[in-house]
Amino acid sequence: MGRWDRVGRAAAYGAALALSPYLLIKVSWVVGSLVGVLPVGEGFGTAEWVVLNTVTAGMAVIGIALALALVRPWGMRIPGALVAFCSWVGSGFLVSVLPFGLLSALLDAGGDSRGGGGDDPAMPVWEGVLVEFGFVGMGLGLALAVPAYLRRRWPDVFTGRVGDGPRTAPPWAAAVGAAVGAAVGLVWLYWAAGGTLGIAHPVQRSGDWHVLAAVGGFWALAGSAATWTVARARPAGLPRLLPLAFGWIGSGSLFAWSAWKLPLVLYVALAEPAGATPPEDITVAAVLHLSAVTAGAVMMRTLVRARLRHAESDALRGVDHRSGQAGAAGRP
Repeated sequence: MGRWDRVGRAAAYGAALALSPYLLIKVSWVVGSLVGVLPVGEGFGTAEWVVLNTVTAGMAVIGIALALALVRPWGMRIPGALVAFCSWVGSGFLVSVLPFGLLSALLDAGGDSRGGGGDDPAMPVWEGVLVEFGFVGMGLGLALAVPAYLRRRWPDVFTGRVGDGPRTAPPWAAAVGAAVGAAVGLVWLYWAAGGTLGIAHPVQRSGDWHVLAAVGGFWALAGSAATWTVARARPAGLPRLLPLAFGWIGSGSLFAWSAWKLPLVLYVALAEPAGATPPEDITVAAVLHLSAVTAGAVMMRTLVRARLRHAESDALRGVDHRSGQAGAAGRP
């Protein structure tokens, strides 16, 4: 076992261990609210609170199972598409958590007031610490364990350079996906910088909201640029690792976060629960999240199709090379 595999193994187990307290906290909230010993979150009914925390507990179970699949032998027998999809969504969720945790801590130290941190304003400090530790630990663990898993299962995924393989015109879907993703990212960065167009309730914006908008906007732009680089196969000398990594993370961030937020936005628009007043105009937020989900999916499809084209080209070059050797051997 090489050094990179040992690091990935430790990171995978660490990620599963770090997320376990979060799962236990969510289960305790569900059980406690059902039996009446724990309060329900502000703005939620009991049924809504139970559904929300049951869903997030299920996501934690999937996250822990994913971390173990990246290191245990049975993980190599799971269909590759399933592991890749879960890793992509998980990376997309957690990529924002790492800079968010650092920047929000700096904002707190600077005295910036934050509106309603966490799932519940009455959450004890130790629970909040464990929740953030679980997210950060899972994010760091996946950042190390996923590449190690990919290296074992698909050794040539990140090898070569962008210009390798056939030079074909980028499909129109790649251009549209990258353009939509970039547009969404620019809107989020505009809001993070204090812009008010599309904001219905400016007073509801908090330091955390600005940080998440900035991080989401950065990854949307980075993912869009990386996907377009891969689709165009230019610049030719750029190592393929860089655009694939940024495209993977950026498209996952667009898809995962907006796939999570879109149902919440629709719920607020239809049910109008008390105490739930997002800063954004509901219609604008719904359009942005729907666009982000679509762009993220199209960008990932572009990356996969480009990788398949490179693999086919490598295989054809191998056949041609062997044919040439055979022909040379047959000549006098």
